Amino acid sequence: MAKVNISLDAELVVEVMVLAGVGSPQDAVEAVVRDYIARGHRTEARTELTEQSLREVEATPQEPQG
Repeated sequence: MAKVNISLDAELVVEVMVLAGVGSPQDAVEAVVRDYIARGHRTEARTELTEQSLREVEATPQEPQG
């Protein structure tokens, strides 16, 4: 996998390290990025299920009213 080098504010990285309980700046930032991606995938999955169930409800023929 390709690697990317970036510069971040030291205070930001230290705070991430403390919150993540990780001793390495590289590992801490990587953990945050992986968590962000996983959260996005979970949101997509939930949204897809909701949209699918709404489509099924709309597709069900309704009984005549009145």
